[in-house]
Amino acid sequence: MRWDVDSAHVPHRDWSRFVTAGGLKWHVQEAGPADAPVLLLIHGTGATTHSFAGLAPLLAERFRVIIPDLPGHGFTQKLNAPDPDAVAKAMAALVTELGVRPAIILGHSVGAAIAFMMVARGLVAPQAVVSLGGALLPFAGVGKVYPGLAKALFVNPFMPAFFSFTTRFQSMTDLLARWTGSRSTREQVAHYERLFRNSSHTGGALALMAHWDLDTIERSIAHVKCPVLLLHGERDQTVPPSTSHTVERRLASHGVTVVHRALPGLGHLAHEESPGVHAQAVIEFALGLGVLSAP
Repeated sequence: MRWDVDSAHVPHRDWSRFVTAGGLKWHVQEAGPADAPVLLLIHGTGATTHSFAGLAPLLAERFRVIIPDLPGHGFTQKLNAPDPDAVAKAMAALVTELGVRPAIILGHSVGAAIAFMMVARGLVAPQAVVSLGGALLPFAGVGKVYPGLAKALFVNPFMPAFFSFTTRFQSMTDLLARWTGSRSTREQVAHYERLFRNSSHTGGALALMAHWDLDTIERSIAHVKCPVLLLHGERDQTVPPSTSHTVERRLASHGVTVVHRALPGLGHLAHEESPGVHAQAVIEFALGLGVLSAP
């Protein structure tokens, strides 16, 4: 995507800047007090910084919030082979270039997997990780078909453009509801419509899915030792809510401090549907760990 052409609808556009790190040009948004604990937000496959448009301002009241577009997504340059290790290393390179030490890393879906990989590989050492509908295990939901389908589409260089073209003839509202189980607003749907009709963005999303390996992510769980907050919408149609229950048990069996909250009535995009609930949960978690001080 091109900033000069496609940036008009970017939420919080005044937060945006571009940073070169790890050989990639990144689109990054930053907000909040400069001296506040740093909270790194990592969006999921197919999204951009827009996914945190409602949540980020609430968190920026207490944190220094940093939100990048993933490689190949939005306005960030693509990574040639975006497998879990490569993306984790690229994200760590960005953090180093920014000169920050995240106190908490929060990831949605695949973003949570990236956070787990960064911690498990010792690339960063946050005080805690927050997973929103984290794609942390091989699963049997709608998401199970994505990697295989993505590989089939990715090997054909014309498929991203074709995929973007075909979405013009389908209701994005219906697609999002079916894929995620979330009830998105008209504005939220419009963001995804613009993204999925852009072949550069869809190509980046397909590349990420084609190179993804949930077995590698699953193995990372045993190496995460910091406290973890798991938030998961009970209506999630992409990543089964049972995933977070399983991850909770595994983390607890390793002696990790873990808090798990199931969120009734919310789908895979729960943080977009109910940003206030998520902000409160993250802030309370951070207060309990001493990452934040009571006002």
